[in-house]
Amino acid sequence: MTRAANPQAVPAERHLRLLSCNILAGGSVQRYSEYVTRSISAVLPGRSKMDNLDRLAEVLPQFDLIGLQEADAGSLRSGFLNQTRYLAETAGMPFWSHQPNRPMAKLAHSANGLISRLEPHSVLDYPLPSRIPGRGALLAQFGEGDSALAVMIAHLSLSAPARARQLGFIAELLQDFPHAVLMGDLNTEPHSAEMRHLFAKCNLQPPTQPTLTFPSWKPRKALDHILTSPAIQLDKMWALPQAFSDHLPLAAEIRLPAHVGGKPLRNRRG
Repeated sequence: MTRAANPQAVPAERHLRLLSCNILAGGSVQRYSEYVTRSISAVLPGRSKMDNLDRLAEVLPQFDLIGLQEADAGSLRSGFLNQTRYLAETAGMPFWSHQPNRPMAKLAHSANGLISRLEPHSVLDYPLPSRIPGRGALLAQFGEGDSALAVMIAHLSLSAPARARQLGFIAELLQDFPHAVLMGDLNTEPHSAEMRHLFAKCNLQPPTQPTLTFPSWKPRKALDHILTSPAIQLDKMWALPQAFSDHLPLAAEIRLPAHVGGKPLRNRRG
């Protein structure tokens, strides 16, 4: 009797690399004083901003899911360029989406952005609660039902009471997903009262060790986060050494069951 060839083994796990990056609309800050001295250039387009975006685009193909904060949706300061789209196309990444918020006449128009190698099943925009409107969260769902991977990208307020309301709202949105990720500039450190409230209301896990990302020239605070639910194995988290804005990008490697996350990945470079 001839034994039939074994069918090709199906991997039991899926490995993903994530990146969260506040890009300051392409701007670069080297010290606190430049928030004042370079305030005019912050609202004007310039070659240095495009060079910054191009340097970031070179890094993105190493990752599968990228969350952007403070991307410009197309206003004067970016030369009316949708920066999320530009980064996705320059990096050769197949899927992108953005959530414009906080328009300031035609001078500035901030957005959260998603760039992905995975095709999302759905992307939803949520305004976040705040006394001053203009903050939002973008929720991308990869796959359906219990096999869905939910990835939320958010940029939270500077006020602690506002952040507490916003994190409570996010917890309600994510609590029914077994496989969930929250990534973004949350403007608070992992031990804060509002973050403890988040961990108490949903199954996202606090980081085992904070990763310092701000300010990029001498990081002292862990304001950027990639938080995962227990069904996702977090293997590694680190800040990239390259500074593309006043925050260092935060990267993570995760593992999840192979059936979670929808369609197979496009090839990754790097």
